[in-house]
Amino acid sequence: MLWRLSGWQNFRFQAEEIRELDGERVLVLDRRTGRGRTSGVDVSQVRGDGAHVFHVRDGKVTRVVAYWDRERALADLGLEE
Repeated sequence: MLWRLSGWQNFRFQAEEIRELDGERVLVLDRRTGRGRTSGVDVSQVRGDGAHVFHVRDGKVTRVVAYWDRERALADLGLEE
């Protein structure tokens, strides 16, 4: 997936919580902030809470799964908030 961030002003991901899932996966619950450059829409009005699952092997990230919907991430992982 290619993300085009040029359409946003001050777009940021901020980690809210970090959970070690097992020896090879880490869950990061995040909040996104920023405004649409043209529309002025606040990204948190669309999807503010998301998550990323980092797969780590030998101290290196080998895969990242990004979720725009935090609830979907938690459901996929069999977790609750």
